[in-house]
Amino acid sequence: MADLDPPTPDALTWLQGWYATQCDGEWEHEYGVSIDTLDNPGWSLRVDLRDTALEGRPFARREVHRGEHDWFIARVADERFEAACGPLNLGEAIHQFRSWATGPHRDER
Repeated sequence: MADLDPPTPDALTWLQGWYATQCDGEWEHEYGVSIDTLDNPGWSLRVDLRDTALEGRPFARREVHRGEHDWFIARVADERFEAACGPLNLGEAIHQFRSWATGPHRDER
């Protein structure tokens, strides 16, 4: 029987794991992750980066518009990853955070 790599977790499962690794008894009392709805309609994702390995890491703003309800915008501002997206793009927004967080660190400004 061949060794199989464990399956790659979906974006939400990965985000839960990332959050859990930040929780050190202090970080989660001041910082965190929030997902909320927008009235246009859509989603917002905010991930605090202070006191994480991602603090200070550059991020090139991303903006994709495919249609009225198929879009996302992502940026880092004030040591927070922020994304807004269409009603069916939450997974894509989380994936954008995941790709940046796990990708090679390079100056993206």
